This record gives sequence, structure tokens and C-alpha cells, in this order.
Amino acid sequence: MSEERSLNFIEEIVEEDLAAGKNGGRVLTRFPPEPNGYLHIGHAKSICLNFGLAKKYNGQTNLRFDDTNPVKEDVEYVDSIKEDVKWLGFEWANELYASDYFDNLYDFAVLLIQKGLAYVDDSTAEEIAAQKGTPTEPGKGNQYRNRSVEENLQLFADMKDGKYPDGAKVLRAKIDLASPNMLLRDPLMYRIKHAHHHRTGDKWCIYPMYDFAHGQSDAIEEITHSICTLEFVPHRALYDLFIKELEIFPSKQYEFARLNLNYTVMSKRKLLQLVEDGFVDGWDDPRMPTISGLRRRGYTPASIREFCERIGVAKRENMIDVGLLEFCIREDLNKTAWRRMAVLDPVKLVIDNYAEGQTEILHGENNPEVEGGDGSREIPFGKELWIEREDFMEVPPKKYFRLGIGTMVRLKNAYIIKGESVVKDADGNITEIHCTYIPESKSGSDTSGINVKGTIHWISTEHAKEAEVRMYDRLFQVEDPSNEDGDFKDYINPNSLQILDKVYIEPDLANAVAGKPVQFIRKGYFTLDKNSTAGKLVFNRTVTLKDGWVKK
Repeated sequence: MSEERSLNFIEEIVEEDLAAGKNGGRVLTRFPPEPNGYLHIGHAKSICLNFGLAKKYNGQTNLRFDDTNPVKEDVEYVDSIKEDVKWLGFEWANELYASDYFDNLYDFAVLLIQKGLAYVDDSTAEEIAAQKGTPTEPGKGNQYRNRSVEENLQLFADMKDGKYPDGAKVLRAKIDLASPNMLLRDPLMYRIKHAHHHRTGDKWCIYPMYDFAHGQSDAIEEITHSICTLEFVPHRALYDLFIKELEIFPSKQYEFARLNLNYTVMSKRKLLQLVEDGFVDGWDDPRMPTISGLRRRGYTPASIREFCERIGVAKRENMIDVGLLEFCIREDLNKTAWRRMAVLDPVKLVIDNYAEGQTEILHGENNPEVEGGDGSREIPFGKELWIEREDFMEVPPKKYFRLGIGTMVRLKNAYIIKGESVVKDADGNITEIHCTYIPESKSGSDTSGINVKGTIHWISTEHAKEAEVRMYDRLFQVEDPSNEDGDFKDYINPNSLQILDKVYIEPDLANAVAGKPVQFIRKGYFTLDKNSTAGKLVFNRTVTLKDGWVKK
């Protein structure tokens, strides 16, 4: 965005800290994803905030994987996260893992036991939940809460050494069972999980909980501004308490509103259901809100960064219209995408007075929006063409500016033609349209003196290439599927994907490459799918030329 904007509240905090000389004038943020799924557009907002903040104030950002749950985590997700961050245009200062600090975290836990601030509890998960009380009733301590320091140290060491099965014991912080903040009612710090870890192997069979690993990891790295979403507001007291009692670097947590986007879901759990139940073709299905899905659909890093800039950073939750995201990609592709012709629903057009066997090479601009031009390409033209079936009406109504019997229209970059007759099959379907052309009306050197209001696109039948085109639309029919009655999957849009398996394209498009956007003139913006082959070109629709959802 070119216009100046005011500082968001986190930028105001950073500037106040810098003015006060805090942290030696350093700004160090972190992006801490859990590698248990693919990143989505909500994570993109956090990435842009953390990396953008550091860049603005000459700081740095660490990429730290919160890999404390080996059951759900995988190297596949680690690799995809790194690819997504780089693709968005950001570089991290250090690639780190919470597992890098497992020894430190264990020592921190021992220190808290020694201070009488942590104890080993043999209760089941259900018993612990019941003992915590309710928001209106205080919790109740159990017999394990009064274990001696020595006993707790021995039991915790035994937990580490694998002497107990999963779920037999946990380590809990000893804080306040009557606290109005339920998270302070003796929260879990460690649980037993005999599971292979993707980095530490089988060294550990106890793993720290998020609330114990996160703040301490921030402190070890000396993160100056730990930025997370609003659901972590109640966790801040615990974050600060652990840091204070351990007497380590005083990282500070700040919360902002997460991104809620309509016509989709933003829960990794629900996105995983869509993948596992076959509603979509993997995490990078172009209908998914994942960064990899958006990339495959043809979204650009610039458009996503612009979207995140426009929605801003707020303290209150709100629902963002996906139309804004679509606006951002249209704005970007209008300036960068080359223009090409593609006929999605073809019918043959025969120019009766054009010489049999003749071929002309016409020229068209690559992108007329580029100042000074962006070059041109050659377009072969002949007697027989493909045009869109919807661009012809045998008996056109008034104000119909496309081709009809007795009416004229211009062929893009070519000639003015006049509809003359049609050929139909036994069922009455039009199989051929016959027309005549005005030789003096050639684009760029028109001396015919004829003005027509309509222009349609076309492809030479002799030179056309075939392709498959996938027309993607919104995955859900309702704005907020997660808040509707019943299963969120009941609201999937059955028309979110339409496959057109016989589309004709300009021969130049045979050289299309994945990641290079193209505008199919009059039809929308498209990109070559990663699974295309020389024998089968597949194009994904990124977005329509105009927002047609409201009309639907």
C-alpha cells in the first residue's frame, strides 16, 4: 500500500521500548509453529507481523519449531513450513527447535521442584480435571500435592528414566488452586510419552507442555517481543510466573487478534479432516487456505503480504471477507500476468470468405498495464477458429454485443466479422457458425470505418493446443462453517471444483511454467498446475476477473 498508515499497537510498544533503551536497543521476534500440519493464511499474518516488525526496526526473527509432541509431528511439516516462510519472502536469523532445549527445560523443572513449586502427581487426567474445580468454584488439592521435595525429585528422575508407562504420572506446577485464572490451578508441566521424536529419537520419554516450553524457550533465545494470538492472553500470567521464578531473561508476551476468514476453516484439526476424508486433494489443494494451497492456486507472495498489511493488527477478533484477499491477488496479477487467449467451451467458427489454407501471424500485447509495454507474442490466425459458445446467439436480443446472425463483432487482435449462418446436429445443437470478415478491419491498421461495440477472443483450430482447466471456487457455501449446526463438512460447496477437460489455448501457452501467472482474456487469472506434463497441460483458476460471488 502506498499511503502512509499509523502505527499498530505492537509497533507503538516496540518504539516505546527502543526509546527507553530496553533490551539494549535490540528487537528479536520469533515465529514458533508446531510441525503438526501445513501453514495456512492465518499463519501468514503472524509471519508477516513477526518478520515485518523485525525488519522495520533493524532486528531479527528466529524460526523455532514447537516440537514438544512427538506423536503428531513430522519432518514433512518442518520442510513445508520452511518452504512457506521462504516463499513469502522472509529469512530467519536462526532455525531452532524447542527440542534443542529439552535438557535446559528439564533442569528448569528440577529447579522449580527444589523451590517447592512443582510436584509429581499420580492422578488420572479425569481426576486432575475434576480437582481443578470450575470458574466459580476453587479447586481441591490431593495427597500428591504435599510430597516432599526429595520424593518429587526422585519421581521426576524416574519418569525421565522411563520407569513408568504413559499417563502414570505428570509433573505439575504448584501455584494456586483457587486462582480465577484456571490455567494457574497447578498446570501440567511434563507428561510421559514413550514415542519416537523426529529429532531426539528415543532419548526422552517425558515431554514438556506448551506452557512450560514456550516462555522458557523465548527466554533462552532472549526474545524481546513474543507475539501470539488472543487465545493466549490467559497464558501470559503463567508465562511471566515461570520466567520470574526461574530468574531468566524477561521475555514479554503480547497478543493480537488472529485472522478469521469467511467461507473457510482455519483449524489445523479441521483441515486435516478435509485431507484425510478426501474432500480435498491434499494439504496443497487449491481450495485450501494453506499457504501451499494458495501457492498452487496461483496466489503470489506479494498479494498475501499486501492482504496482511491491509487487514492490520488489532486487539479484537473480527471476520475478514475473503473478497479482500481476492482483491489483493487481482490487483497484483493485473500488473504482472501476461494476457493469453483460451476458449473454455468451444464451438467452431468458419470464415467463409477467408482463403482456404491461409495463415496469418498476428500480434498481441503481453500486458497492456505495464508502462512502456511488456513485449508481444505471435498469434496464428486462419479460416477456422474456436470461439466461446456463449459468445454467439442465433437470434441476439437488443444490447447483445457479441456475435449473432446479421451482427458484427471484432475478433481480438484480428478482424471484424459478421455472423451469416449456422450448422446444427440432429438434436438442434449448433456445431458450426459461419461468418464473413472485413479485410480492411485488421487491428492496428483498420481502414474499414466500421465501429463495433463487442470484442471476443478466439483460437485458430489448426494451431490450438489442448489443456485441462480446473475452475476453483470457495470451498464452503456459508460464511462461518465452524459455527453452523452439525458437522462443518456438511456445508462444503459441491461446485467448488469444475473440471473442463477439453479447453483450447494459444500455442504460446504450451511453454507456460508453474508459478508464472497468466490472464485468460475475459475469463480470469490462471496458473499452470505443478502436476502438468508436456502431454497434458493443467491450468488452475486463481481468481475471476471480477467478484461474482455476491451475484451468486
